[in-house]
Amino acid sequence: MRQVNKRGAARLAAVQALYQMDVAGTGVLEIAAEYEAFRLGKEVDGATYRDADAQWFRAILSGVVEDQKTIDPVIRQALTEDWPLSRLDSTLRAIMRAGVYELMRRQDVPVAVIVSEYVDIAKAFYVEDEPKLVNAVLDRVARRIRGEGRGRDPGSKDA
Repeated sequence: MRQVNKRGAARLAAVQALYQMDVAGTGVLEIAAEYEAFRLGKEVDGATYRDADAQWFRAILSGVVEDQKTIDPVIRQALTEDWPLSRLDSTLRAIMRAGVYELMRRQDVPVAVIVSEYVDIAKAFYVEDEPKLVNAVLDRVARRIRGEGRGRDPGSKDA
């Protein structure tokens, strides 16, 4: 249970770092160093950052940056025609990129865990439809990439 919390904190920090990179144009090495030195498990401006799995944080951050040319078209394909990737704000883009990275590259993490973790992160930032959008997009991506949505696909042999 403890490990999940540390991974959850790492996911949230990765989304915040991706957002910062998007908005400020900060480089991946610079942002990773800043988060590891000053934020993960530390107190910043009176707010305490939860202790995070630094390795997981780094893997998501560098993975999204390395695979962005693959990740963005996957997100674009999962969005509806009237909702292009460019229309999403930076936070929503960061959440989806991190979630899609994990769906694509972290076969060891169950789809349901990835989807619910990133929906929870969306709920921390939004109260309207954005968490539902994150859920729908990640679910579509999971079906396409892993052949399963939330929970097991009843048609799979190893269910």
